[in-house]
Amino acid sequence: MKLQGQIVDIQNKRIYKGEITFKDGKISSIEEKEHEVDLYILPGFIDAHIHIESSMLVPSEFARIAVKHGTVATVSDPHEIANVLGIDGVEFMIENGKQVPFKFNFGAPSCVPATNFESAGAVIDSNDIKLLLENPDIKYLAEMMNYPGVIFDDKAVLKKITWAKHYNKPIDGHAPGVIGNDITKYISAGISTDHECFTYEEALEKLQKGMKILIREGSAAKNFEALIDLLPEHYENMMFCSDDKHPDDLLVSHINQHCARAVEKGIDVFKVLQVACVNPIEHYNLDVGQLRVDDPADCIVVQDLKDFNTLQTYINGDLAFANNESLIQQVPFQNLNNFNCQEKAVSDFEITSSATKIRVIEALEGQLVTNELIQEALIEKGNLISNTEKDILKMTVVSRYQNQKPALAFIKNFELKEGAIASSVGHDSHNIIAVGVSDAMICKAVNLITANKGGICAVSESEEKIIPLPVAGIMSDKSAETIGAMYAELDAFAKKLGSKLNAPYMTLSFMALLVIPSLKLSDKGLFDGTKFQFTNLEVE
Repeated sequence: MKLQGQIVDIQNKRIYKGEITFKDGKISSIEEKEHEVDLYILPGFIDAHIHIESSMLVPSEFARIAVKHGTVATVSDPHEIANVLGIDGVEFMIENGKQVPFKFNFGAPSCVPATNFESAGAVIDSNDIKLLLENPDIKYLAEMMNYPGVIFDDKAVLKKITWAKHYNKPIDGHAPGVIGNDITKYISAGISTDHECFTYEEALEKLQKGMKILIREGSAAKNFEALIDLLPEHYENMMFCSDDKHPDDLLVSHINQHCARAVEKGIDVFKVLQVACVNPIEHYNLDVGQLRVDDPADCIVVQDLKDFNTLQTYINGDLAFANNESLIQQVPFQNLNNFNCQEKAVSDFEITSSATKIRVIEALEGQLVTNELIQEALIEKGNLISNTEKDILKMTVVSRYQNQKPALAFIKNFELKEGAIASSVGHDSHNIIAVGVSDAMICKAVNLITANKGGICAVSESEEKIIPLPVAGIMSDKSAETIGAMYAELDAFAKKLGSKLNAPYMTLSFMALLVIPSLKLSDKGLFDGTKFQFTNLEVE
């Protein structure tokens, strides 16, 4: 097969008219040649860090949509499903991904559970990590979220890192806000990347100390504007990622949007494309083509180098997207799950107290980090309740793996005026998490999730909506278009209830993520992520 266009040679920083020949899935020749085709041919985009599960789509369905945006590969950490189902979940992701012509590159989840301060559905220890890393389908040790364990020489953590070094596979990092001597030690352990930087200064220090920095722009965490000015000077050591991308967002754009925004800022297009297309291949040793002779024939055709509107996507020489239609077919698969909790009573969500002050989680738009606030308590009949006037709402995390009393706290910035929202997508253990204006509404939302054995929902006094997630309680078995439309409708309902957050469900899903400071809630209680210990709701 022959493909003509304006060939974008990233390595040599030139664009020329030419013709590319594919043979047996590889590029057999690239020739300069006059023709009348004005379209641009370049390597495919790579998402350098993503949890496929956060799209609520299984890998095969994610691939069907991603190719529309010129994405040909991902570097994917399956720790979401691993926290629910262990190694069986990782194997499900690998096998489902193999059913389609897309280059998924899965890692061995390093932190299952993410901490010892929460209940997950499985444990992956250092022996399991060894077994996973022996598998050629596992490309790297996925994000080492337990940065305190690295810094303080936790033997189990260091054993996992040792196995990654033994198999000569990269080690991904996760160190939000970690700087100074702590980050120096973290890096010296062999950890090579970080996608959690939320300030320019933090990212610059890590770059100067030898880390590769990923610019993340997902559905909840948005760090593009904070970090993009580092790219012109440090483009050889940066990559683009989305980390977590909800289905409605994935239908609209992917890494192509990172590129468009960077070029719009006047950044050299060759530097932008090296970050988007080349650096992940070299860092993770991926079997993905860079538009060179003898490379896999992985490339895309775009309208221009401004908007990066993808017209065609090729993977191993086969057309995966053309004429505005994905050519990747849906594949059948068997659902698997782990859901063992029972219906709750309204009284389960009561907090008997006489406190005048309480600790409150402050959720922040576009960030995974939170603040700790001290606020006045509102008590009714001896029960701490939501204060909708001051936007201090009760929240809960309910274990879905065993029957136990719900953990309870309060949160600010969800701004619900009625009802409640809930989800069984609660990073990283994926227990049920809910926020609401009353104990009754929270109970109603939690029980709706439980009855469906997983999903995301919103409820009011008169209405309820849910998207069931039967695959591990975190993914759908429906098409991206179906889930995207359902999610957009549910998102609109949550905002009708009062939420002004851009992505309330994505933000909600991170309020139980203890490894990101500063105040979070697990199924075992309120957690101070700065001190890495439990703390009291009531302030003395």
